[in-house]
Amino acid sequence: MLWPILDRIFGLGLKYETTAEAISQREQFLLKHRIGVCDIVQSAERTKIDASDLGMQNAVLRNLIGYLQQYQNIDTLLFTGGNSKNGPEYFFRKQAKEHDIKLDVVSNEVPRIHQFKLPATSSQVVGYRMVKTVSLTAPSGAANRAVGSLQAYKDLKDMNPNFSTFDFRVIQYREFFK
Repeated sequence: MLWPILDRIFGLGLKYETTAEAISQREQFLLKHRIGVCDIVQSAERTKIDASDLGMQNAVLRNLIGYLQQYQNIDTLLFTGGNSKNGPEYFFRKQAKEHDIKLDVVSNEVPRIHQFKLPATSSQVVGYRMVKTVSLTAPSGAANRAVGSLQAYKDLKDMNPNFSTFDFRVIQYREFFK
């Protein structure tokens, strides 16, 4: 659901088909807005074929700390999911701990926001730089129950009975993508 959310926020008119044109639309959008997208999980095994984070076993992670050190213009990581087992924030915290990096709470409200000092590599002049993380509500259908329990969602739903969990995510994501 990430692409439909971004489509709504930016009015992209994306094609939802497996074509070179659809791929090009997304690539051009990401380049124009200087957005990088990757899954923190490089590979994993599953006994049950589904999209559940909990079903992943033997996950091999991408080295996000290494990416941050290599690409010094990155100042924010947006996680599309939280700190539940095998979620993106959960895995990132695991990597941060391995590098002795502590995440400091900026906001504990949904979406949770943290920041941390990223140590400079030997080739960098500055001792560290601040990087922010934002744990957005996962765009998956499985997270709808969590959205439905949020007071902010309930308040908006009371004002507009047609308001959906998708609409809620659009509002939440817009703040951090625009």
